[in-house]
Amino acid sequence: MTEDVVGLADFNALPDEAAMRALLACCSSSTFARSVLADRPYASAADLLAAADAALAALPESEIDAALAGHPRIGGRPDTAASAREQAGVAAAGDAVRVALAEGNLAYEERFGHIYLVCASGRSGAELLDLLRTRLGNDPETERRVMRTELGKINRIRLRRLLGAVR
Repeated sequence: MTEDVVGLADFNALPDEAAMRALLACCSSSTFARSVLADRPYASAADLLAAADAALAALPESEIDAALAGHPRIGGRPDTAASAREQAGVAAAGDAVRVALAEGNLAYEERFGHIYLVCASGRSGAELLDLLRTRLGNDPETERRVMRTELGKINRIRLRRLLGAVR
């Protein structure tokens, strides 16, 4: 189920348990998934995305941390097909970029206490490294806002893929 494309009508018709699994594959916060699930059926993909945005905005920090736990490090070993697809630009990067990403990830985690999360889709390893280095200059409050924004972008991509809007 986690990589299946179901379309909106089928998503609306899924049993709750299956819909919950599909939503957790998009964002590993159970509070997020329950919130989005509770508003079914959706009249349009836009309505589903708006509900997902609202659910993310309402998450307490502890649930943001749960959502982060569902993502591998940038440049690390992708744990799902979605992560592998999203980080395809890193796979093509040279060893120097991968080593620098690993070092940058450690510095980021020491500074902010959580993984470096970025919407990696369509970005090269070098671009992701540049973004990481830039974000290391953020204060913790700013970085938390940036990270939430990036999480929202990833959620939208994954939800749109679930609905068949992205291949």
